[in-house]
Amino acid sequence: MKKIGIEINGVLRDTIGKFTQIYEHNMLGDGVSESADRTYELRVSGDSEDIIENTEINNFKYELLSDVKSLNLKEHFAFKDENELYSFMYEDFVMQIFGHAGSTETFTFNDLNELYLKHRDKNELLIVSDEIGRSKPSSLFFLSKFGCLLEKVKFYSNTTINTLWDEVDILLTANPDLIINHPKDKIVVKFLTIYNKNVNSDYEIKSLKEFDEIIEKL
Repeated sequence: MKKIGIEINGVLRDTIGKFTQIYEHNMLGDGVSESADRTYELRVSGDSEDIIENTEINNFKYELLSDVKSLNLKEHFAFKDENELYSFMYEDFVMQIFGHAGSTETFTFNDLNELYLKHRDKNELLIVSDEIGRSKPSSLFFLSKFGCLLEKVKFYSNTTINTLWDEVDILLTANPDLIINHPKDKIVVKFLTIYNKNVNSDYEIKSLKEFDEIIEKL
């Protein structure tokens, strides 16, 4: 019995599409690019005349820097620093991004549940996902709202990536890092997206429905 992991981000959930929508709505609205709360610094003397404006922060502009061609989101969306990106994604809008995102395809979960029902007697199918903090319950909500039938969900992070490989023999993922860097005894199937199209893989699909044929071959 093979253990087959199916990733949420990029395969089942259009996380990047929802992230872009939330960023445009909340960060690019009228007046948002101009800092409402201007930031100042007090020089060591403590004299009120020595208060100077922090122009680097106050001149910051939220904007779309480029089309998303990688998972390094700071290359594509303007944030003041990594902390602000983290707060945006995993604190301020975590449910909107991870819970209320749409599926990658119209019939993603119909196809997923059909795969599960067809192969569950010969293989163990499980959901896997790279999640942090409150994105975990948000992702469980995402799976439940679409009626996911799979019983097992494995969350992992950069620090627990090895536990992912302990759980799967075959991994369906859109993550370029996992496609490139995986143990030699594991099989990785690439789900084609705009941010991994230049990454080579022995197995590639464009739709979840195609995964059935791959499973049969392997």
